[in-house]
Amino acid sequence: MRLLVDHDHHEITIHRQCELLGLSRSTYYYAPAMASEEDLVLMRAIDRVYTDHPYYGWRRIRIVLEREGILIGRDRILGLMKRMGLETIFPRRNLSKPHPEHQVYPYLLRDVEVHQCNHVWSTDITYIPLSRGFIYLCAVIDWSSRRVFSWRLSNTLDVGFCLEALEEALLFGTPYIFNTDQGSQFTCRRFTEFLKSRGIRISMDGRGRATDNAICERLWRSVKTEDIYLKDYQDVIPAERGIAEYFHFYNNDRPHQSLAYTTPMTYHKEAEYRGELYQPIN
Repeated sequence: MRLLVDHDHHEITIHRQCELLGLSRSTYYYAPAMASEEDLVLMRAIDRVYTDHPYYGWRRIRIVLEREGILIGRDRILGLMKRMGLETIFPRRNLSKPHPEHQVYPYLLRDVEVHQCNHVWSTDITYIPLSRGFIYLCAVIDWSSRRVFSWRLSNTLDVGFCLEALEEALLFGTPYIFNTDQGSQFTCRRFTEFLKSRGIRISMDGRGRATDNAICERLWRSVKTEDIYLKDYQDVIPAERGIAEYFHFYNNDRPHQSLAYTTPMTYHKEAEYRGELYQPIN
């Protein structure tokens, strides 16, 4: 796919060529993270079960796989889940402590009703399987409208692509509360200090409580069952194009039952037009 971009072209820069092709320059340089063929098969199976049941820990996922004839040991499934970025959903004795330099913030949303746009935004990371490896997807979503403000792909779990998604999202507004899990990307000072510098309150899911961020889990289920699993992307560039098309469809054309079958973009824009975006009570 990189043959589409001519890096010996003297008149059009790589940046401009990527723009014309509808690609981000950062994605052009990404190669998918690699794994053995056997590990890729197992990771796809784990991803499928977790997408259907994000509240399952490794034991239940292993039981489901064993029922399907896929035998996998404890250490191997834990290792693969960690590589997929799922280590935060299963607390392990003496291994679930946050990074000593990272502050964990309390969960602020228990029993809180969210009915207005910009009251609560969330972000999360999910594993995206490719035919020759895998990548990670990060997105920022509004809890009320379900609008996806921004997203980024990466072949590592470094905080950089999460910060890029956050910075782009904040071009469209500012939430009162921003919710994440306790992953190291979101507890690191670079991420939390950026939120605090904008006056945004930070909320974090309870350890091992994937359901605290159910909005993101529903988004990932939609992305995977309606796009990723159907298209079986071969490489990073077609995956980026396809995911971009899907999120445009998700925001602008896909009716949501929870929004009385309107679309996230319509719901959010109408709330903005009526002056009904969330305003904190002082």
